[in-house]
Amino acid sequence: MKYDMQIIVRSLGKNFGAQKVFKNLNFELSDGQSLAITGPNGSGKTTLVRVYSYIGLVGPYLELYEELTALENLRFFARMRGIKDAFNRSMNLLQRLGLDGRGDDPVKNYSSGMRQRLKYVFALLHEPHVLILDEPTSNLDVQGVNTVYGIMTEQKKDKILILATNDQADVKYGDQQIAVGP
Repeated sequence: MKYDMQIIVRSLGKNFGAQKVFKNLNFELSDGQSLAITGPNGSGKTTLVRVYSYIGLVGPYLELYEELTALENLRFFARMRGIKDAFNRSMNLLQRLGLDGRGDDPVKNYSSGMRQRLKYVFALLHEPHVLILDEPTSNLDVQGVNTVYGIMTEQKKDKILILATNDQADVKYGDQQIAVGP
């Protein structure tokens, strides 16, 4: 299904008590555009990207059920979201993300890089129109980074990509850039 989607943000700010995390952020994104969010640690990048039916999200704070296998986790997630043909999509995404043959392994046996790859499978399972990536290449080896860059390139062709990063190699995938902070 093709959507024509636009995200418009005007004068967005966030406080935690008296502490201002960011203020007066403005940006617009339409299909085929992307945005890189930069700023020092603690500046509000992660706070800004924590938003969710048309959205897929990958971030270091997302947790998986350690005792379940990857496929059991994916099956649970698919049921929660009402995703049809989840098994075939899961198998295709596991293969694409370099986890082919590892779907029946408990997540507790995954390395940090494998967990990061699995988070992409979760984020892409429902074919989101908006993909939000927080530290998109953290814990990934060269092959994983290249796979993620391919996903980012594909997403920004006709959908929306938002990434929060301090890695300049990642920033180049944002057509626009905003810096957050007080």
